[in-house]
Amino acid sequence: MSTLENEKVAPPSNYVPKIPKEIECSVERTLEVIGGKWAFLVLRELFCGTKRFGELQRQITGISPKSLTDILRHLEEHGVLERMAFPTVPVTVEYTLTPKGQDLHQIIKEMKLWSAKWT
Repeated sequence: MSTLENEKVAPPSNYVPKIPKEIECSVERTLEVIGGKWAFLVLRELFCGTKRFGELQRQITGISPKSLTDILRHLEEHGVLERMAFPTVPVTVEYTLTPKGQDLHQIIKEMKLWSAKWT
């Protein structure tokens, strides 16, 4: 058996970034994706790794199940996170950031630094 047969090849990613031809008001477009009241807190939790719905709800003080469901769906629709359901009883659902979602980490880190400095 050759060494090539033993090597694992990563599957191609469905999340390929586009190269902008023209830069519009990208801040506004970014806020459409992550500007919700709870989105930043959900992202903060998912930067630490994959989480289940209940874990997110416990770690984000004051968020209702409906609000959490809404923001998770919104972020999934925009390709920021992936929802993975497992056929257990009850169904186990996990949320993980996509590369697009991981790319937001530096932006949010800079916002945190700004807040520490100026507020």
